[in-house]
Amino acid sequence: MIESSKTGAIASADTEFAVRVKNLNYYYGQGDLRKQALFDLTVDFPKGQICIVTGPSGSGKTTFLSLIGALRTLHDGSLKVMGHELVGMGNAELVQVRRNIGFIFQAHNLFESLTAAQNVEMAVELLGGFNNKREQAIAILEKLGLGHRVDYKPNSLSGGQKQRVAIARALVNQPKLILADEPTAALDKQSGRDVVTLMQTLAKEQGCTILMVTHDNRILDVADRILNLVDGYIESDTDTSDYISSHDPKSLDPHMFMM
Repeated sequence: MIESSKTGAIASADTEFAVRVKNLNYYYGQGDLRKQALFDLTVDFPKGQICIVTGPSGSGKTTFLSLIGALRTLHDGSLKVMGHELVGMGNAELVQVRRNIGFIFQAHNLFESLTAAQNVEMAVELLGGFNNKREQAIAILEKLGLGHRVDYKPNSLSGGQKQRVAIARALVNQPKLILADEPTAALDKQSGRDVVTLMQTLAKEQGCTILMVTHDNRILDVADRILNLVDGYIESDTDTSDYISSHDPKSLDPHMFMM
């Protein structure tokens, strides 16, 4: 009975988190070329939280995000995503995990031959939604201010509009986890601000967790929390307000608090 109670408590705790990482190590290469990229990472991400992962180039941020997204195979430590342990999973199982995650990359990765709506519809089809896929695509594009561009192809859209289509594609199936890698890097200040504000609003409406890798100090305030990776280690993990107050104001954009 005691063992059963412990198991129940652990299971209950897992349901509170979108991602749980424990003693995670990751290596590139084999043999003499083997190099460690992430070192003994232990961190939890509660459901509904927006966390920005920051740090110098080459610190392991994108690697960390790709592991959480089941885009790489790992063997050392524990990584649970929406309650599923990824360590030891086969390729077919990893694919199923990925289908329930919304991915947003710096490169929007849209199909140039398809319209904005068709690009979003493809995400609906992946989960077997064929009957009302266009309606779902148009609805999310309208929320992102692209109702007048649903039938435009990417070469007729601005950079900010393309990124909004990519965000629509990530959000259309209402995933409980969104992973964004430098989503504003190719955008000007206002477009970048608009994009992350929309992500924040829609994510809160849908109750999902966002993990966002960025170097963009202009958008730090959309997050609940900031995780700083340096050379593969977690250097700090703080509330956004504490992070901002502990850094040199000159290094942060003066407009970052303007919503």
